[in-house]
Amino acid sequence: MDWLGPQEWQAVRLSLQVAAWATLLSLPPGVWVAHLLARGQFPGRSVLNALVHLPLILPPVVTGYLLLWVFGTQGPVGAVLEQFGLVLAFRWTGAVLAAAVMAFPLLVRAIRLSIEAVDPRLEQAGASLGASPLAVFATVTLPLALPGILAGMVLAFAKSMGEFGATITFVSNIPGQTQTLPTAVYAFLQVPGGEASALRLVVISVVISMVALLGSEFLARRVSRRGRVS
Repeated sequence: MDWLGPQEWQAVRLSLQVAAWATLLSLPPGVWVAHLLARGQFPGRSVLNALVHLPLILPPVVTGYLLLWVFGTQGPVGAVLEQFGLVLAFRWTGAVLAAAVMAFPLLVRAIRLSIEAVDPRLEQAGASLGASPLAVFATVTLPLALPGILAGMVLAFAKSMGEFGATITFVSNIPGQTQTLPTAVYAFLQVPGGEASALRLVVISVVISMVALLGSEFLARRVSRRGRVS
């Protein structure tokens, strides 16, 4: 990527780093919450569902402000984390948190729909053979829901790559530290002569998104084909 300048390359590298970490860190709780919503019957289920999808409804800037209020160095959680040397506000780690929060609803929804599509009778059959709920989930539900999990991961990755409002509010737009692809494009468009750099980053963003989507489709088809064969 010699045609990218140092600042542009830093933005690309940081975006990939942030999106990867946001996807990986949100996957375990995303699978757990999706399973709760798909199979669980408990008081407060509707409230949990609303809270999960709240970032999709709120303006991203509001979400970023709430993250800053809670996880900032003066916030109730951020002040505690700072005592252990972990600062999220205005750090790339904070960009990971912002991206994960914004991508979490898409991840959960894709996985939840996939789990709901699994025939409950297959899970009941596993339980009737003496398998524990965890074993049934790991050996029956999870493999059958794998295409949806892959789709959710790609959606989360793509959303994290494109996250702007919550990120710039929570961690600002510091080149080399918190400046991701979207915030770099915004910054270049604010200065004379920055259109060429912005266009290059837009092209990179489109290419990465297309590769991720095509890769997800390929993996999902392979998993589905393997499931039919077995």
